[in-house]
Amino acid sequence: MTKAFLRILVLTILFSSCENDKKPTSDLVEVDQTTIGNHMERLASDAFLGRKPFTEGEVKTVTYLKDEFEKLGLLPGNGESYFQDVPMVEITGTPSENMVISGNNESLSLEYLKDFVATTNKAVTEVRLENSELVFAGYGIVAPEYGWNDYDGVDWEGKTAVVLINDPGFQSGDSTLFKGNEMTYYGRWTYKYEEAARQGAAGLIIIHDTEPASYGWNVIESGWSGARLTIESDLPLLNVESWISGESATKMFEASAMKGRDYKTLSRNKDFKPIPLELSVSVDIKNTIKKDVSKNVVALIPGTDRKDEYIIYSAHWDHFGVGKAINGDSIYNGSVDNASGTAGLLAIAEAFKKTKPTKRSIVFIAVTGEEQGLLGSGYYSENPIFNPKKTVANINIDALDSPGKMKDLTITGFGQSEMDEYAQEAAAAQNRYIIPDPEAEKGYFFRSDHFNFAKIGIPALYASGSYEGFDKSIEEIKTYNDYYRAHTYHQPSDEYNPETTELSGVQLDLQLLFNVGLKLSNEANFPKWYDGSEFKAARE
Repeated sequence: MTKAFLRILVLTILFSSCENDKKPTSDLVEVDQTTIGNHMERLASDAFLGRKPFTEGEVKTVTYLKDEFEKLGLLPGNGESYFQDVPMVEITGTPSENMVISGNNESLSLEYLKDFVATTNKAVTEVRLENSELVFAGYGIVAPEYGWNDYDGVDWEGKTAVVLINDPGFQSGDSTLFKGNEMTYYGRWTYKYEEAARQGAAGLIIIHDTEPASYGWNVIESGWSGARLTIESDLPLLNVESWISGESATKMFEASAMKGRDYKTLSRNKDFKPIPLELSVSVDIKNTIKKDVSKNVVALIPGTDRKDEYIIYSAHWDHFGVGKAINGDSIYNGSVDNASGTAGLLAIAEAFKKTKPTKRSIVFIAVTGEEQGLLGSGYYSENPIFNPKKTVANINIDALDSPGKMKDLTITGFGQSEMDEYAQEAAAAQNRYIIPDPEAEKGYFFRSDHFNFAKIGIPALYASGSYEGFDKSIEEIKTYNDYYRAHTYHQPSDEYNPETTELSGVQLDLQLLFNVGLKLSNEANFPKWYDGSEFKAARE
């Protein structure tokens, strides 16, 4: 039995044993479902142009949020302002139509978007790889604690690494290999680009594979094309950050020195060493550079007795704006992702204003740039408005969606902190049970803004119902979720329809998150990280 499920068992017994002692919850303020729907419909409308930073859609979105917080009577959260400026660089890259891979008397010409995408975070007018030597670097991981170094023994200057997505534990059947099937940060694409740059490589190519990536090539097409945002940094950067399709990778390996070898099995070996492919790659990107300032929206409900201690609710307001047309629609409305969470902030703020004043202060932060790599929350974590040591917890809301009320509460990052226990108590009051993320291999813990709060030591809760419904089976919910990921996630079809969008499950989740924050806001306890959490040291 895993530690995670043992902890669930203990929590379930604990809270079941005091079921009859629980105070009635009828006096709790309800998070209003109509409020949720009204804000989702507005924020996901075409008028907001897909809410992309640096566009008219951003201006409309942050103005709307500021006005709505103000109408509710919340105070500005950043001194006298409702905004925190987030300086960013917008890089609109136009890659060459083809990426050419050649060598061994072979030449592959990959087609942009169909076979590859290429971007850069270098704020220069042109970058390129010109006959850059390709070297297969397994999973592209340097992890001293696991005795792992996929880059060892190679001078990477001028070379381009080719790596797999996720980490060696994925589908290995070995729970001791990294974290087994649960993705570590080493499995995330962000880490892979960061590490290749630290190694001095000129470029990195990630091989796309739907299952370990947890999304299809259509998400790569929409998410890695057009204008991209980044925060200026002194950290090393690659010339070219790229993905290629699995089919293209197969052709590349067949033309390489690794022909006939099982590159996935090789990469799981702790003794793996980089393998020159005896191929080179050429591609260039012409860039248009725009430097501007995006905005986090910050609002505050001051506490009474302990007003210098804070509960932070977060959600990202941004999406992909106007992009590649699919079925005649070019506006990426982002209703689920993340008008739902942004509307949730406003609905929870409304509920707090209807309840009696809390001892601790409640902060609401609608962050920018999540879709471009958690940029707004990352900037906040480096430039916090509220002292992290005095920040009790973060409750993050992202992409709430269900076909009805859910019996489960799935906690992403379960086993990290005592926030699990607060969630368990709130779930029990709703006759629900908690489970760890059953798809931990997809790395959702690293894919939303709570991650940046956790990195600076703030215990974070990221949870929603996503496994079993009160009225729908586990199989029905899986079918529903699979359809969303395949056809709606990061697509123009993520739209709000007041006739068909089901909000009862969204309301139930938001009610739970409100209840957790309300309890935290009226006590003196600071939730702790559990022993073994990588974030405990930052708190201490």
